[in-house]
Amino acid sequence: MEVPVARILVVDDEPNIREVVGLYLRRDGHEVVSAADGEEALRAFGESEPDLVVLDLMMPRISGHEVCRRMMAQRRVPLIMLTARGEEEERIIGLSLGADDYVVKPFSPRELAARVAAVLRRVEESSGGLDQKVLTFDGLRIDPSTREVLVGGEPATLTAREFDLLHHLASSPGRVYTRDQLMELVWGYTFSADTSTVTVHVRRLREKVESDPARPRYLQTVWGVGYKFSR
Repeated sequence: MEVPVARILVVDDEPNIREVVGLYLRRDGHEVVSAADGEEALRAFGESEPDLVVLDLMMPRISGHEVCRRMMAQRRVPLIMLTARGEEEERIIGLSLGADDYVVKPFSPRELAARVAAVLRRVEESSGGLDQKVLTFDGLRIDPSTREVLVGGEPATLTAREFDLLHHLASSPGRVYTRDQLMELVWGYTFSADTSTVTVHVRRLREKVESDPARPRYLQTVWGVGYKFSR
């Protein structure tokens, strides 16, 4: 599948990073808009209406987390965070706000471009490629046509990636998926990636769909392998 051409907003206070990232993304045919701080980012987000955002979390004036929160409040858009090494809690917060992925600095611009391509492919596939059959279990209803999840009859608020992960697991109850398989199925990565992203999303999903996240009924860990969905 070809990578859809997109308008991408790159937000980082380091000019050399904006320049290099922009160069690689333009080579792939994308239109690139850049911003040096949080205020510029929010202004550019409203004016250019990007298809995807690359956002540094350590931003002057307005934090990357706050920028992410405000963007998602306006319009859901695929977003990849840039974070410093070792900032696990920062990444968890960003993912919980709706970010699709993160890349740790220092990073390879080629790897970032590949992750952008993977996210764009997933967005295009999920917009028309998901099985539209409603999945129903005792106390849980998953509707891919509306991307709505009901838990005990009440709506659960899931990010786009959380929904895709839940849907993939629930579509094959009992099947065990490794973290690498889920990275490929849900995130579209066929190259080596940090599978802790999967772990974070499973934890977030349990908090939203399980009555007792510490003792999950649906999203079960298969120790040493990965995860499965249990009826």
